[in-house]
Amino acid sequence: MTRRTYESWGRYPKADHQVYVLGARCEKLPAAELSDKSLLPFGNGRSYGDVCLNDGGVLIDCRGLNRIISFDEQRGVLRCEAGVLLSEILREVVAKGWFLPVTPGTQFVTVGGAIANDVHGKNHHNSGTFGCHLTCFELLRSDGTRLVCSAAENPDFFGATIGGLGLTGVITWAEFNLKKIPSPCIMQEVVRFGSLDEFFGLSAASDRSFEYTVAWIDCLAKGPSLGRGLFMRGNHAGPAECPRQAGPRLQFTFPFDPPFTLVNNFSLRLFNSLYYRKQLRKRSRAAIHYAPFFYPLDTIRSWNRMYGSRGFLQYQCVVPFDNGHEAIKEILEKIASAGSGSFLAVLKAFGDITSPGLLSFPRPGVTLALDFPHRGQPTLDLLDRLDLITGEACGAVYPAKDARMSAASYRKYYPRWPDMAKFIDPRFSSSFWRRVTNPAET
Repeated sequence: MTRRTYESWGRYPKADHQVYVLGARCEKLPAAELSDKSLLPFGNGRSYGDVCLNDGGVLIDCRGLNRIISFDEQRGVLRCEAGVLLSEILREVVAKGWFLPVTPGTQFVTVGGAIANDVHGKNHHNSGTFGCHLTCFELLRSDGTRLVCSAAENPDFFGATIGGLGLTGVITWAEFNLKKIPSPCIMQEVVRFGSLDEFFGLSAASDRSFEYTVAWIDCLAKGPSLGRGLFMRGNHAGPAECPRQAGPRLQFTFPFDPPFTLVNNFSLRLFNSLYYRKQLRKRSRAAIHYAPFFYPLDTIRSWNRMYGSRGFLQYQCVVPFDNGHEAIKEILEKIASAGSGSFLAVLKAFGDITSPGLLSFPRPGVTLALDFPHRGQPTLDLLDRLDLITGEACGAVYPAKDARMSAASYRKYYPRWPDMAKFIDPRFSSSFWRRVTNPAET
């Protein structure tokens, strides 16, 4: 048992934990000596808010569960321990012609974290979430019970654990299907667009013929240019199209914690203006390695430091297509007026593939994600205003990215949350869950 500080990627809120390191999947969870403290699994800390925090309780550090158990190279079925990083899987399978079926915007998340947050990626419109590709996993409960969960065996726990934020127990291992690929490269097209209307047209057309689609938008643009940006779309490239020199970009580490955030109105306007104009042509096309296509920010280790010691808050919402255009427009107008936001603001259309997860975030509609430097109450007030727009549009906010939504908002976004409560391990809790299910909140 050790005491140390574990942070979420947003570095807010701060929390104090005891930590129990789980070194092998056959181990038991801490018992009598910690019977008065709640437990929560912790992977690699890439959740942005407090879903991975358990202030005053115990974190079960699962990174020691880092072994690949089996890999069927013919069928593309991989079984591994829950603490394995997606980057470690990619090193094992890409050279053999396989890829992750779904990947978020960083490869430094654990498999257990990918399941607990039911992560999604640039191919949601045709592949759904990570949970859609799981065949089975083992769940270790605090009473020592081990449940093998699948669509056929313990199906209720299977659904509750996918997107269940680590509250149903510790996932010790998981098995899932990979995607066959012809090369490590993506044939990428980048299309510059000048407005939100253009985005919606590009997205509808691109989703029909491209496996991966996403857009970067200038979150500070206003007026006729509101929602302008660069639309990235791609398919896996054939061997002949993949350049011989294609490889991941060099990485460097952000070297220090600045005393204040480096993300401000001036730096945002300068970056967004230059980035929007970095491509002079309307459209470009090139075969590139998968790493810069899927993981552009992974080239900067500890990039979260640029927001300073106060950290940042990410806001990711989804709104149905029926209300999506007007809701996203109103959200972008409020962000631009506030002069806040991030270098990387992402807009993407979700498809209609239903996840097996009981409380999975993605649903048909359009999703917007961006970061906000934490400037205290003004930042929190702005995000509360965005919550109102999202709620009125019958949308939802992503728990994996949240650090401040109210209990009332959560219950509106996820009306089935009482069903989830039935499957929560009685010794498990999190800072997030206590916050959003607090009966005193309205």
